[in-house]
Amino acid sequence: MKKTLTLLLMLLVGYCRAQNADSVTIRKIYNEALSNGQSYEWLRHLTKQIGPRLSGSTGAQKAVDWTKQLMEQQGFDRVFLQDVMVPHWVRGAKEEAYIRNGKQKTTVPIAALGGSVATGPKGVEAGVVEVKSFTELRALGADKVKGKIVFFNRPMDPTKINTFEAYGGAVEQRANGATEAAKLGAIGAIVRSMTNVHDDNPHTGSMRYGTGVPLIPTAAISTNGADLLSKSLSENPNLTFYFKQNSETLPDAKSYNVVGEIRGSEKPDEIIVVGGHLDSWDLSEGAHDDGSGCVQSIEVLRILKSLGIKPKRTIRAVMFMNEENGLRGGVQYADLAKKNNEKHIAAVESDNGGFTPRGFGIVGTPDQRAKAIAWKPLLAPYGLTEIGPGGGGADIGPLATLGTVLFGFKPDTQRYFDYHHTAVDRFEAVSQRELELGAASMAALVYLLDQHGL
Repeated sequence: MKKTLTLLLMLLVGYCRAQNADSVTIRKIYNEALSNGQSYEWLRHLTKQIGPRLSGSTGAQKAVDWTKQLMEQQGFDRVFLQDVMVPHWVRGAKEEAYIRNGKQKTTVPIAALGGSVATGPKGVEAGVVEVKSFTELRALGADKVKGKIVFFNRPMDPTKINTFEAYGGAVEQRANGATEAAKLGAIGAIVRSMTNVHDDNPHTGSMRYGTGVPLIPTAAISTNGADLLSKSLSENPNLTFYFKQNSETLPDAKSYNVVGEIRGSEKPDEIIVVGGHLDSWDLSEGAHDDGSGCVQSIEVLRILKSLGIKPKRTIRAVMFMNEENGLRGGVQYADLAKKNNEKHIAAVESDNGGFTPRGFGIVGTPDQRAKAIAWKPLLAPYGLTEIGPGGGGADIGPLATLGTVLFGFKPDTQRYFDYHHTAVDRFEAVSQRELELGAASMAALVYLLDQHGL
């Protein structure tokens, strides 16, 4: 009995010492990020000097070149590119739209949805059918929809505390609205922007066409514009809506994932990924979505290197290409990992904006989640209290088939959809301190993953 108690005491002392060592290192990580952080100035360059980075664009290629050079300058052990063919959709000239109510024409802000066809040089004008759901649309039938423009006007649910949950409850209108409308003979589709903010900024985003269905033009309308259109329809159901857009899908273009790594000192064949997506929508500088995630990921490696931490496992920062309108970078990365027989034990993604850190969502087995949740006492002093089951991230999602445990960085969600996919997603919308806290949070998690595995 005495030997058993002695052994338990020794194990407890060892555990406490390990916890204390981890606590000290995590404090150093935060000190480095908050005192000497580079992520904010890197984000300034990415947004202000390069700007919009939609897949296939000149901006996307400039971002590839710059992030590769940046990681080389940091002295990482290896920096390389992964070829990936990406969609190349272009918006063309700025869209035009107005409500014609009798003799009055009222201009409203719209933005073509990514992947949409053009209206043609004369634009499209027709009567409008307003619906809140696909069920409501189908109940109207072809007789009431044919030849009309369908207006999808279901807002994000403002009662949802997690705004990503509200987004998920409304976004299928954007993704599939044109297809559902076209099935009933509509000639166009207009979708309420995915935000709870009432303003004049249309929120673009990707859409897709179903097989065997006519390709009709579709655009997002600002929330103020949607409210005005809905009110006008209630007063005059016979009004018409006009919109013109000049978008075009070009042949696929060659692009790249950009990868930088610090090689592991003990288990170099075990890889931990930290990343974000380098592409952004063409309307914006892509500061929160996802310039923040990219610079935070590079900062993770810089912090470890700056502190002289020699990781046991190989740590990779990956700038994924084409998350916004295809996810081909994430798929290609996972395909190459499988082809090269690489062992990815964990992947961390930041793609929810550069806001105040709250925690991490985990995708893995119950035992793997339990081990990560056990680190909560080390992370909670830094505001990371929301650690548990949740989403990992779109780009790292394909790695799940390889048995990789996925971690999605969770900042505060309340302001994300104020900026998401709009022209106001600019550098000025990002707080330096919040961005640096996020980078430190990710570095702390990567450190624990490297030291203890899963």
